Amino acid sequence: MTEILRAAATDLAAAIAAGELSSVEVTRAHLDRIAEVDDRVHAFLHVDTEGALAQAAAVDADRAAGKELGPLAGVPLALKDVLTQRGVPTTAGSKMLEGYLPPYDATVVSRLREAGIVILGKTNMDEFAMGSSTENSAYGPTHNPWDLDRTPGGSGGGSAAALAAFEAPLAIGTDTGGSIRQPAAVTGTVGVKPTYGGVSRYGLIALASSLDQVGPCARNVLDAALLHRVIAGHDPRDSTSAAAAVPDVVGAARHGDVRGMRIGVIRELGGEGYLPAVEQAFHDTVELLSAQGAEVVEVSCPSFDHALSAYYLILPAEASSNLSRFDAMRYGLRVGDDGEHSAEQVMNATRGAGFGAEVKRRIMIGTYALSAGYYDAYYGTAQKVRTLIIRDFDAAFEQVDVLVSPTTPTTAFRLGERVDDPLAMYKYDLCTLPTNLAGNAAGSFPVGLADGLPIGFQVIAPPLADERIYRVGAVLERELRAQWGGPLLDRVPALNGKQEQR
Repeated sequence: MTEILRAAATDLAAAIAAGELSSVEVTRAHLDRIAEVDDRVHAFLHVDTEGALAQAAAVDADRAAGKELGPLAGVPLALKDVLTQRGVPTTAGSKMLEGYLPPYDATVVSRLREAGIVILGKTNMDEFAMGSSTENSAYGPTHNPWDLDRTPGGSGGGSAAALAAFEAPLAIGTDTGGSIRQPAAVTGTVGVKPTYGGVSRYGLIALASSLDQVGPCARNVLDAALLHRVIAGHDPRDSTSAAAAVPDVVGAARHGDVRGMRIGVIRELGGEGYLPAVEQAFHDTVELLSAQGAEVVEVSCPSFDHALSAYYLILPAEASSNLSRFDAMRYGLRVGDDGEHSAEQVMNATRGAGFGAEVKRRIMIGTYALSAGYYDAYYGTAQKVRTLIIRDFDAAFEQVDVLVSPTTPTTAFRLGERVDDPLAMYKYDLCTLPTNLAGNAAGSFPVGLADGLPIGFQVIAPPLADERIYRVGAVLERELRAQWGGPLLDRVPALNGKQEQR
């Protein structure tokens, strides 16, 4: 079973296609792994054992019938619990949606089904994707498989932890300010935020509609690219969906080459507050890319210094609008509906019980920023800063092909360490959130360890040039694995011994 669990998704798919393994065997192995370790990791909120085995059996039947199947057919996947899946509990990590069974599939879920990818279940997340550590989940935190006392990042810590714990070879995340890339960095996995509009948001429970983006999570670059190709492409049901062709991300992942590329190091993303080991790993990685034929230059994006402030006005404002739909009248939780209370009282009681502290905080900030007399001073000004950030990116990409930075300022912090300090938690996304404000594509790749904890390297590309991320990532993976003697995840501690004593 160990060989199945540690195999790349592409290798599993090839073995299934060749008849060496069945999808049912591969799926059962991962379900067994979840049963073995997830009481300690808590990557999953719901494991769909019956549904997953039925999907796997259908793939095996199609294969036996001679049907042409996709390159990832039969491979299991962990799905972030912010995407609707017909008849499967979908909570977005919130009590507000406890027990909700969607009547439809998100477009991403439909495309996964069409590709023959087996969905194992729904992964844990910060409530409505608001958080950087998966500690804001209404159902308890997820633990980092590298050190169970530490965060796996957020908001998509469940998906990243499932990969690092070998509970799934593929996963889906969403990225509003770094929620794919930041968990990838601290778990030693690969995570990519496609260009805004590159993957449909239909069926995604919205946090901030101008920032949210669905993307692939995997343990290697090629697996991420193949998954990216499955879920990407225009969707008429999403008004923000890009009509452009999907970039050749798979070709880039297979033939990574940075010779002749101009790579820009962002001056503003580094220095004070960054762990020295993270900065050293970043500089070592830049030198590696230079040695592989890339031209490295320093680039200044001065408006990035204001990105955090702008982001935490724009996101709460959009969240305030989007979460107003949870009114206790139409669906979801309803508290105090005993016939003796008014609709307003039921609504107040329901929102008080159903929303967690961080969600309430952001709703209040957003509502205030949108209120009469303050709209121009706060939300309007934040949008002007957003425009300056976009202009900084545009100017930078006139000089270079990609931009690079650390993915996170530090390695994974301890669970509980920042829960009472929202500003310290928000600062953890300093490197990732500018790309969401601008709509660029970006990815995180593992580049080393500091005190036994993974370090991530961020690559940012212009809109609709997602393939450049995979070109760079493939080179990093090839060269660093040669140095390490194999994948970084080969070094993840076993989930036993002292780590059980949390």
